[in-house]
Amino acid sequence: MSINAAYKPLFESFTFKNGTMLKNRIVMAPMTNFASNEDGTVSESELAYYARRANGAGMVVTACIYVSPNGKGFAGEFSGASDDMVPGLARLASTIKQNGAKAILQIFHGGRECPPGLVPNQDVVSASAVRSEQHDRALPRALRDEEIEAIIGHFGDTTRRAVEAGFDGVEIHGANGYLLQQFYSPQSNVREDRWGGSLEKRLSFPLAVVDEVKRAAAEHASGEFLVGYRFSPEEATEPGLTMEDTFKLLDALSEKELDYLHVSLNDFRSKPRRGADESKTRLEWIQERVGAQVPVIGVGAVVTPEHAVEALETGVPLVAIGRELIIEPDWVEKVASGKQSTIRKVIQRTDQDELVVPTPLWQAIVHSPGWFPVGD
Repeated sequence: MSINAAYKPLFESFTFKNGTMLKNRIVMAPMTNFASNEDGTVSESELAYYARRANGAGMVVTACIYVSPNGKGFAGEFSGASDDMVPGLARLASTIKQNGAKAILQIFHGGRECPPGLVPNQDVVSASAVRSEQHDRALPRALRDEEIEAIIGHFGDTTRRAVEAGFDGVEIHGANGYLLQQFYSPQSNVREDRWGGSLEKRLSFPLAVVDEVKRAAAEHASGEFLVGYRFSPEEATEPGLTMEDTFKLLDALSEKELDYLHVSLNDFRSKPRRGADESKTRLEWIQERVGAQVPVIGVGAVVTPEHAVEALETGVPLVAIGRELIIEPDWVEKVASGKQSTIRKVIQRTDQDELVVPTPLWQAIVHSPGWFPVGD
């Protein structure tokens, strides 16, 4: 069987400006699996999980990896905070790449979203001493200037480790309310120094991280190496980030010659709340704003191949799929071979071994009604 003509746009190759070529337009989205070893090293169950899912997509973005000891955002997260992590990361990169996918390591710091029990001395830090509105977390301590500079350096150190481990690039996680977004958001950053006080100063930390990551990549990577940035376009809080704020962030990022931007959306068809009208979806506004300067990855509620094609029709060159690759690890291969009608749509409680899902993630799936379609 051959590819359905309607789906052929998904299987065209794509080449980034730096020469890195993807075999198709489908990206495996970064998804937490809670399955790393207690010391932050990559576990055997994680390797098996990625091996089961890395055959089809053109690019795989890993779950996020914390760059600083005080940046661990959740139990079972893997670490990039020391050179001891490189051997395990090398196994992960090799596992992802063995069938032609590009391997991208997502790097982050959780900031005020870190549970106190997961960071040294329960010392949770952020841009300012402002409590999270997403979760019932501890009141964070505002980072000192020298600590901010150290964390910027940690992003560079982890980028070097990604190069040494054989990854094809890194994705800076500036979305979902984590530390980079905490510095940019007027809700979480009330500083009055060089790191806050105006929109331009609130941009200083994320842009400094981008500069450091690009510097480390240029110094340590001898060949093609991608640097991307993930962002959330809006916050529900007031004050909070609006589409207008995001446009200014995107303008600044587009000047940094990043290889791609990756929007974090629950639904690629969602409309703006504030800062842009509803004549276009958020994804369409973003593509219109910067798509000519930097490739944009679209994501959110992409369940069927028709959805994936619809997302590409907004003009973005790449589309990310997350949950569906947990439910159906062969999603891409089945669409490519004309077997899309056999794609699994519901997880059965007896499917864990067949789907090769680590137990912590499996428990989260079956005990979180509405997150995944789970059968009896």
